[in-house]
Amino acid sequence: METYFACLLAIAGLLVGSFLNVVIARVPEGESVVTPRSRCPQCGVEISARDNIPVISWLLLRARCRNCGQPISARYPIVEAGHAALWLVMLWHFGWSWELPAFLYLASVGLALAVIDIDTKRLPNALTLPSYVVLGALLLLPALLDGDWSAYLRAWLAALALFGFYFLLAVVYPSGMGFGDVKLAGVLGLALGWLGWGELVVGGFLGFLLGALLGGGLMLARKAGRKSKIPFGPFMLLGALLAIVWGGQLWDTYLDTLT
Repeated sequence: METYFACLLAIAGLLVGSFLNVVIARVPEGESVVTPRSRCPQCGVEISARDNIPVISWLLLRARCRNCGQPISARYPIVEAGHAALWLVMLWHFGWSWELPAFLYLASVGLALAVIDIDTKRLPNALTLPSYVVLGALLLLPALLDGDWSAYLRAWLAALALFGFYFLLAVVYPSGMGFGDVKLAGVLGLALGWLGWGELVVGGFLGFLLGALLGGGLMLARKAGRKSKIPFGPFMLLGALLAIVWGGQLWDTYLDTLT
């Protein structure tokens, strides 16, 4: 039975991932994600339902538009499959708990923000700001039903702490930190703080570590210079993901080295 529901969640993840492709394309342009229906970016013909099945349609069409024959980017099925995989990771980690909806939402909005940041080097307010409300409301479920109000309070304190830390960095070093990153930091602090202070510290640290490693690698490969702008949101989000899954163990291991 658990396998059956996991399969249903994966299918739902694929469908939501297909919608995220619309979000990724339209939100940075300030367009509606509801209307009009999806169209081929090359010929403008509306995509039919049979050609809009996540991953499968892309494979059956051999990555080409049925109408004009122009290539369809592989990013569409990658986002869809990647999103389904993220939802399964969250299910594996949290199980069928009251926490799960909050972290499914975080996985969805986080994936959309990461791809948008890579594309545009921006983290749209239309996604980050509502996430405080949505994530805060979803975390009320375990707080109310499991009675874990201390974790809920810690979540908001952590959101304030990480937001404040990034805000200070943006003021001190504005060329290296955007205010989109500051707003995202509060969202991530909310989720990580629910899990614990250790997860918050690990997630914040990993974001900077991953960013430094890639930035240093690109400089060594002469693909970037000191003044090159590298979107930091994806590293923040990846660091948070790793901290959600393994942050507790990493923090305990670190504390053990101090004793």
